[in-house]
Amino acid sequence: MERYVIKGDVVYTKSCDSFVQEPDSYVLCENGQCKGVCHHLPDAWKTAQLYDYSGLLVIPGFVDLHAHAPQYGYRGMGMDLQLLEWLNTYTFPEESKYADSAYAAKMYGSFTAELLRGPTTRAVLFGTIHTDADLLLADLLEKTGLQILLGKVNMDRNSPEYLCETTEQSITETLRYIEGMHCFQNVKAIITPRFVPSCTADLLKELGSIAKNYNLPVQSHLDENVSEIAWVKELHPECSSYTDVYHRYNLLNEKTVMAHCVHPDKTEQEQLRQSGTFIAHCPQSNVNLCSGVAPVVHYLETHQHVGLGSDVAGGSSLNMFRAASDAIQASKLRYYFTKEDRPLKVSEAFYLATKGGGVYFGKVGSFEDGYALDALIIDDTGFSPLPNVSLERRAERVLYVSEYSSIRAKFVNGRRVYEKS
Repeated sequence: MERYVIKGDVVYTKSCDSFVQEPDSYVLCENGQCKGVCHHLPDAWKTAQLYDYSGLLVIPGFVDLHAHAPQYGYRGMGMDLQLLEWLNTYTFPEESKYADSAYAAKMYGSFTAELLRGPTTRAVLFGTIHTDADLLLADLLEKTGLQILLGKVNMDRNSPEYLCETTEQSITETLRYIEGMHCFQNVKAIITPRFVPSCTADLLKELGSIAKNYNLPVQSHLDENVSEIAWVKELHPECSSYTDVYHRYNLLNEKTVMAHCVHPDKTEQEQLRQSGTFIAHCPQSNVNLCSGVAPVVHYLETHQHVGLGSDVAGGSSLNMFRAASDAIQASKLRYYFTKEDRPLKVSEAFYLATKGGGVYFGKVGSFEDGYALDALIIDDTGFSPLPNVSLERRAERVLYVSEYSSIRAKFVNGRRVYEKS
């Protein structure tokens, strides 16, 4: 039985309404699970290994519910374009290069190194259509100790010839990818139709069956851009909505995460809620590609499962601290222009980045008893000389001020995977 204790100023959320603030306290860990937080160390724990980070913040690890690993190399480019033009100009030409294993190894090595030193402890990632490159990425990610869901992308229509599979190829390669992923412990497969316009009905149907037969989760994009939504309507007049297409092919359930969901109508929102689908809110990407601002406050108030995504490279940064602060800022713009929703509170943005997205992985994203011990140690001592700043305000500044250099250490599933040298 492996036991240890982390000492520091502990801040986390049980719900989105408020912070739990535990100054100068101990987080107890046993066999990778949190066993609670206490102000005085129990006698039974006094012989356990102590990680003493007194004076530093101890917060849950951040969860990135949506990012594209092969897009990392051109992040911050093409931000003057809208979604569909951006995909054709930048995304598809870049992703085609991952047919070259040497190129994939170089680019994925850089992506993986940044992911490890940043605040992300768990992520849901897109690869490309190239199975060998996806397995190479899985091997790199496995060595980090981060907990990852990684998908081989499926595309059999409305894609450039150099980045388009036949339906049969897509299915065969998906099955080969699933088989190749069996050797990994930290990285698991997820079924990944890119989005409805790039997948035929036959392919969506087969992917729904594979997800069911192999008990695998699903990720895709939904209701991101007005032009995209109109295109889906033309492609699937038999379906009542974009969401209904996924529903029809058995791709919506409690193991599904849909990125964006900027423009769903009320019927779609209810369909997502009832199916248990998770929404990956990607505020930076939605602004960069002129897609809009998702009604994230409404999602929280109607008890929809929702977390945050960096959506690199629609989002220009893997930094999930920034994703949380961007969510607050975007919600303020939505409130100012529409008056439909109030702005996000800081505790809500923190919750989205931790427990909100974390529960997609199970009991993750909190320091409640029985949750996986995912933690970040943040050195905020250099943020300002103000005395007696509350833990809540210190947590807020983490979202707005923290850089990777602020991260002193990082724990995932109870294992320390990173320590600043």
